[in-house]
Amino acid sequence: MSNLSKTAVKKSPSKVSKPQGGSQGKSQGKTLGKRILECWQLYLLLLIPIVITIVYKYVPMYGIQIAFRDYKPRQGFLGSKWVGLDWFVRFFTAPNFKRMILNTIKISVYGLLWSFPVPIILSLAINQLRFKRYKRVVQTILYAPHFISIMVVCGMIRIFLSPYGGLVNLLIGGQVDFMTVPEAFRTIYIASGIWQDAGWGTIIYLATLSAVDPGLYEAAKIDGASMFQRIINIDLPELLPMIILQLIMSASGIMSVGFEKVFLLQTELNKPASDVIAVYVYQQGIVDHMYSYSTAIGLFNTVINIILLVVVNKIAKKAANVSFV
Repeated sequence: MSNLSKTAVKKSPSKVSKPQGGSQGKSQGKTLGKRILECWQLYLLLLIPIVITIVYKYVPMYGIQIAFRDYKPRQGFLGSKWVGLDWFVRFFTAPNFKRMILNTIKISVYGLLWSFPVPIILSLAINQLRFKRYKRVVQTILYAPHFISIMVVCGMIRIFLSPYGGLVNLLIGGQVDFMTVPEAFRTIYIASGIWQDAGWGTIIYLATLSAVDPGLYEAAKIDGASMFQRIINIDLPELLPMIILQLIMSASGIMSVGFEKVFLLQTELNKPASDVIAVYVYQQGIVDHMYSYSTAIGLFNTVINIILLVVVNKIAKKAANVSFV
């Protein structure tokens, strides 16, 4: 195993001369306008997603100002009274503010700690399968839960955890209504999320592993490396940049717990553990028609996520020289 790196990565002693002239040199000498005219079809195709992004992502940002106004639909954005940070102060002084923040962070952090390694482990295991037909069957089985609707998944969870004939209660021989136990909510939420999305999360890692040179595995086998040693010395180093990028993206969404699943699994008795910011925004904005208040909460949530993205990105860049932006 000591000669793995020497055997696997051998560079040719011959020197490769740099091309003189060529298309790269010609393109560098042209102005931007000339390059656009030469490839105007590609730039035209690129214009379509740019326009869609501007229309649906940036234009609606004009409405963020209602977080600083007492918004009245009849008066419009500019006609509504300017109240500054009053809505933010109201949110920070809300009786359930601390509980919502803690529940949101706990569900996100625990979910990240438990669910993030699972796709990596699955992709490493699937990559070791040598029978292609069996490999495709395993991948299909793991991908399938991702395509099940959240509403259907929540319905399945309620059936399995039912105190009257539910699968879990039949196995433990009891009649526990888990949906009314606050301590069980996070476990239910995270475990069902792993079952539904872990297989789908392996796609990007398997795509990265498919680009590994097969010669590295052959050289490792010749050196007597075991399967575990090949994973440690070949697969994991190849996956490391992608793992860091995925971690950055996951960490930037810590304050964004999925609304649909929490809302469908929430009951009056498990609210001490399921009362999160996303559900509170829905209740205040859609149910109670407090548009300015809900917008202020959403803006606060977004700012926190952006700060986390920047911080985690800088840490990853200094630690492993990998960054998202």
